[in-house]
Amino acid sequence: MKVTVVGAGAVGASCAEYIAIKNFASEVVLVDIKEGFAEGKAMDLMQTASLNGFDTKITGVTGDYSKTADSDICVITSGIPRKPGMTREELIGINAGIVKSVASSLIEYSPNTIIIVVSNPMDTMTYLVHKTTNLPKNRIIGMGGALDSARFKYRLAEALEAPISDVDGMVIGGHSDTGMVPLTSHATRNSVKVSEFLSEERLQQVAEDTKVGGATLTKLLGTSAWYAPGAAVSGLVQAIACDQKKMYPCSTLLEGEYNLSDICIGVPVILGKNGIESIVNIPLSDAEKAHMQASAEGVRKTNGLLEL
Repeated sequence: MKVTVVGAGAVGASCAEYIAIKNFASEVVLVDIKEGFAEGKAMDLMQTASLNGFDTKITGVTGDYSKTADSDICVITSGIPRKPGMTREELIGINAGIVKSVASSLIEYSPNTIIIVVSNPMDTMTYLVHKTTNLPKNRIIGMGGALDSARFKYRLAEALEAPISDVDGMVIGGHSDTGMVPLTSHATRNSVKVSEFLSEERLQQVAEDTKVGGATLTKLLGTSAWYAPGAAVSGLVQAIACDQKKMYPCSTLLEGEYNLSDICIGVPVILGKNGIESIVNIPLSDAEKAHMQASAEGVRKTNGLLEL
C-alpha cells in the first residue's frame, strides 16, 4: 500500500505521521514545491520510527511526481492555508490552479489512484477535480465532514460533560463556516439522543461552535489547524486501504441523492477499497433539509467562481 501526500506543511506532515503510526501502509511519499522541505519532514518522521514502533517507509521529494508512481491513494493538501479573518472561499483563486495541476501530475503516474482532496475551499476543489480529470466519481473524495464531525463530537462531549467515547454525531453539508449541517437530531450519547440531556438552546450553541471550529482555531493559532485535520485524513486513508467499509461524511459528487445534482458536498458514504462504495441516505428533519439546501446554494456560488 503506497500513499502519496502532496503538501508537506503542517496538515500534510501530520497526515503522514498518523498514517505511519497506524502502520497499515508500506510507503508514504511526501511531495512539496519548497526545495528540501518534504525531504526534511520525511527524515524527521523516519527518525521517530523506532520510537513509535512503525515500519512504514516515509520519503520526501521536491516536485518530482515520478516518485509517486503507482500510489494507491493520493492526498492533496497543497495550497495556501487560511489566515485570520480569511474565509475558505477567499482561497479559491490561488488554490484552484494548484489543485488542478497537482491532480493532473498525480494521475499521470498513478492512473488507478484514489484522490482525497483536503485543500480549501474543499467542496469546490473536489468538484474541480471531478470536472478536470477522467477519474470515476467513487475515486474522488473530499475530506471535510470527518473533521467537522470530530469537532462536533468534541463540542457535544464538552456540553454533556461526558467522555468523548460516549458520544456519536455527524456533520454533513458544505465544509464552510456557514455551510455545515450538524445533525443534532441524530446525535447520541451511548445510543440515547442528546436532546434527552441538553436543551434545544444548548444544542444550538453546540452546532454554532462546531461551524466556527476552524475559524476559532485559526484566530488562536494564526494559521489553520493541523492535528485534527491530519487525523481525519488518516482515518479516510485507512478505511480505504484496509477495506473497512466505514461510514464517514465526505464530499462526493451527487446525482440526485439528497435532491441535489452536479455538486460535491458532504454526505454519509461507505469507504472501502474502491473509495466511495456507496452513498448513504439518511432521514433529515425539515430544518436540516432547509439547511442542506442553503448549504448547497453556497457551494454552487463558490463553484461559479471556478474557471473550468
